[in-house]
Amino acid sequence: MSGSLSSLNTALTALRYQRVALDVASNNVANATTEGYTRRRVVGETIGSASVPAMWSRYEGASGSVGAGVMTRSVDRMTDDLLDARSRRENANQSYLDVRSATLQRVESGIGEPGDSGVSAALTSFRSSWHDLANDPGSAAAREVVLARATALVDSVHAQARQVSDEQADQRVRLQGVVADVNTTATELAATNRALAAASLDGVDTSDLADQRDALALRLASLTGGTASPRSDGGFDVSLGGVPLVEGGTAHTLQIASGVTAGGGDDGQPVAFSITTGGAAPTTTAVPAGLKGETGAVADLLTTTLPAYAAGLGAVVATLAGEVNALHQAGYDQGGAAGGPFFSFDPVDPAGSLAVAVTSASGVAASAAAGGGLDGTQADRLATAGAAEGAYARLVTGFGTEVASVQRLATTQQLLTAQVDSAREQLSGVNLDEEMVSMLSAQRSYEAAARVMTVVDSVLDTLINRTGLLR
Repeated sequence: MSGSLSSLNTALTALRYQRVALDVASNNVANATTEGYTRRRVVGETIGSASVPAMWSRYEGASGSVGAGVMTRSVDRMTDDLLDARSRRENANQSYLDVRSATLQRVESGIGEPGDSGVSAALTSFRSSWHDLANDPGSAAAREVVLARATALVDSVHAQARQVSDEQADQRVRLQGVVADVNTTATELAATNRALAAASLDGVDTSDLADQRDALALRLASLTGGTASPRSDGGFDVSLGGVPLVEGGTAHTLQIASGVTAGGGDDGQPVAFSITTGGAAPTTTAVPAGLKGETGAVADLLTTTLPAYAAGLGAVVATLAGEVNALHQAGYDQGGAAGGPFFSFDPVDPAGSLAVAVTSASGVAASAAAGGGLDGTQADRLATAGAAEGAYARLVTGFGTEVASVQRLATTQQLLTAQVDSAREQLSGVNLDEEMVSMLSAQRSYEAAARVMTVVDSVLDTLINRTGLLR
């Protein structure tokens, strides 16, 4: 009799376990398209016989000698800590390169080289106008064309300088938004850490909280390249260059220490960051340079890449103005007077302040001889001078090479990131075919356990109601 009753309990444990397996598979299917969801798997554990058997329990066929069924040991998240950490690192690198690539391509499109509307074409037209004046130094129309082409060149330089300046302004505003996003995400991660610690102490399921924790850590990595370290209570600590940003249930504040003013302006300093702790006695710690993610990309653009191009364009303008002014001042205008500076500019911002200093066509110094003779020698020298063209070609070529290099790096990184994310998805993602097999297996096992219970019920009915009956 005791063996039959034990069999009932064994079947009951099977029913309970297979019901959990069905619930887990059903939840996996329901969240197959949920962003950040990690597949669950139920882990069973056999219920063994008693380690100290009771008297008279050792008889052949006793259920105590073969186990007492199954129990749910745990419901595990299908994750790999190594894959998760590598995914965060590769996504941080990917975000860094993607931001740089997209920004540099946008700047390159605005430069418009080679093309018919860029600075190079304007330079060519400017030199050509001097050549035409050299052939006809007495033509007032040719002198007007020189001034018109010079004005067009100045406008082209201004447009390019303004495009770079606008991009810098946009990136400063973007950086402020990214830092605000970082602080919001860090606060959410700290709250999740607190919830995880409390749930772990209460002994409740923490799978959904762990999914949220992983998603927030990945987001912080994409934003800053921050390093996440697991805690014993289930949460994550995150640091930027070794400086803590999230410590358990406490989130510190990332700030822009220099490079961008509160109003989004440029303070003339390289972009730098600091982290400020809260509490009664807050402390501020500088974050080392070299952040990755979106924050690091924008910081590098504002500190190095865009200022370097702006400085290079300013150097080209200084070369152009110095060369043209020197030759123009060595010549004589239509009235025979010595020529003055042809261009003017502010050394602090050469590209943005470049202007044509000559105000009248008669003031164009095309002659190499004093006295107002019809001589185009100086105009010819101005037509063939080319130091600025060479400097500009080197600037644009170098920038184009950098853009192409960043694009190649981003493409290569994309292959690596996709490989890591694919491996992580194969482990953590929901496969509907696999879940269908799991559900069918659990269904058949449930039916079999129910059949065992039916058979045991029949056996008990025979033992209780029919044994000993005589016909």
